[in-house]
Amino acid sequence: MRILIQRVIRAEVRVDQKVEGRIGYGLVALIGIASTDTNKDADYLADKLIHLRIFSDAAGKMNLSAMDTRAELLLISQFTLYGDCRKGRRPGFDAAAPPERARELYLYFVEKVRRSGLVTQTGVFQAHMEVELINDGPVTFLLETPAP
Repeated sequence: MRILIQRVIRAEVRVDQKVEGRIGYGLVALIGIASTDTNKDADYLADKLIHLRIFSDAAGKMNLSAMDTRAELLLISQFTLYGDCRKGRRPGFDAAAPPERARELYLYFVEKVRRSGLVTQTGVFQAHMEVELINDGPVTFLLETPAP
């Protein structure tokens, strides 16, 4: 599982010109699911996402987590995180989970994050989405499994 997270001032996702999710200060998480991923991977990264200390404290140091700051979260599925561009001119997606399994694990991940009590918005699985955000910092990290 791969999650590209960006700390944002605000963000929203639209499908067919309709806003499907909107957050204020928080994190946008683009979520890619591999064919080998399990609930254990989702559990590990959900916990990592909400507890990773990437928000600034009063001294300007990254010492606070989404839980500490009550950050809002926008979770968006993105199979292209498993695009392999090493050969040829077209990405291959052999490592990405098939849509049915990816949907199941994505929804499991979303529910796990929602249990944290943080405001959690989502995009629409398998839809063509427009994501608009204002990156804060910029602060961007890639989280991956397998979990240790």
